[in-house]
Amino acid sequence: MGTTLNFEQLLTAIWETVFMTFCSLFFASIFGLLIGILLYCTQSKGLFENRIINRIVDMIVNVLRAIPFLILLILLIPLTRALVGTMLGAKAALPPLIVSATPFYARMCVIAFQEVDKGTIEASKAMGASNSQIIFKVLLPEALPAIISGIAVTGISLVGYTAMAGAIGAGGLGNLAYMYGFARRNEAVLYTSTVIIVLIVFAIQWAGDALVKKVDKR
Repeated sequence: MGTTLNFEQLLTAIWETVFMTFCSLFFASIFGLLIGILLYCTQSKGLFENRIINRIVDMIVNVLRAIPFLILLILLIPLTRALVGTMLGAKAALPPLIVSATPFYARMCVIAFQEVDKGTIEASKAMGASNSQIIFKVLLPEALPAIISGIAVTGISLVGYTAMAGAIGAGGLGNLAYMYGFARRNEAVLYTSTVIIVLIVFAIQWAGDALVKKVDKR
């Protein structure tokens, strides 16, 4: 049972986890927000009502959300190899991480938009605002606290996903904890990796809460 800790190896694992988490969060937030706007605007009585598009996109989102992350990793092996050229390393984890987090965040955006006061939107329409003006000057600003909160929740989920991806070769703290901690019975590596993962989650939650308080005008 080992108790040694390689700090250079630990720093590399931390960087890989941070890279995977925030890079995938960046793209998932953009794609998820766009899909969320599309779902909200094309729903019944929406700004651009289109039930066919809404049902197709909604079905895709629900299917992707229903697939467990580890299975998604396997299903996306051809796409990952085509984009990255390998199945190993932090970069190889990005496609499945983004595909997994995007529908999750899109659904959270839809919930955020549905909480916006319908009266405010109707008043904007009555004043002659176009649909694009309503989206960018009413919908997004009013839903911003919930949108930011959703980003934090998605980021926390992604930290867990990176740990799972790491356990099968993507690198990061998950790989360090499993390969060098659990498999080699090195408690120092296992517990240190776990504590750092928890600290990253706390940091994301703290940053999210702080931003929500800053932008929430209510």
